[in-house]
Amino acid sequence: MDYFNAFWFGGLICALIQILLDKTKLMPGRVMVLLVCSGAILSAVGIYKPLVDFAGAGASVPLIGFGHVLWEGMKKAIEEDGILGLFTGGFTACAAGVSSALIFSYLASLFFRPKMKK
Repeated sequence: MDYFNAFWFGGLICALIQILLDKTKLMPGRVMVLLVCSGAILSAVGIYKPLVDFAGAGASVPLIGFGHVLWEGMKKAIEEDGILGLFTGGFTACAAGVSSALIFSYLASLFFRPKMKK
């Protein structure tokens, strides 16, 4: 049942974002920022954590889950380090994900030799 919940919830998020992209003139970069900020805000008010508990990777893998991870990291760091945690918590919480994205994209560029479009 965990896989099913992750599949339908993650698919629902992706479908809603695709509709948003198709029906509005928002650029993809702005939608990405909107998703990260929405994840942080929903986590701050206590709505997104129960969704992550329910849907697992279906809620934590989409970009809205990145905002959730940033918020959780900042909240934990503020409790431990005070106001300085506001600046360090998000970086600590998402460091592994960002580092792996950079490393794997670099390795992919070595294999596939991307070219600039003219």
